[in-house]
Amino acid sequence: MSGAPALPLAEPLHLLAGEPSPPGATLTDEGVNFALYASHADAVELCVFDSLGERELARVRLPMRTENVWHGLLPPPVGTAGLGYGERVYGPIAPTRGLG
Repeated sequence: MSGAPALPLAEPLHLLAGEPSPPGATLTDEGVNFALYASHADAVELCVFDSLGERELARVRLPMRTENVWHGLLPPPVGTAGLGYGERVYGPIAPTRGLG
């Protein structure tokens, strides 16, 4: 996968399997669980940003797919309340079919 190079954190991010629900980003006792419905995706990446949301610090693939939901759990110390994040979805581009 291509894209702009990420600016690394002090240590590489490691995502655990997490849960496919609830959808979205959910703060738990174990960290932040990410679950994204993307039925046609080939892969989904979690992008972590600095506290101002201006610089991408890391990018890592969501490790699991359960049916059409991609998911992963980001444990502390990075996976905490107030985390700046985005998700990058890879897959086919076919606007006439509603993809891309």
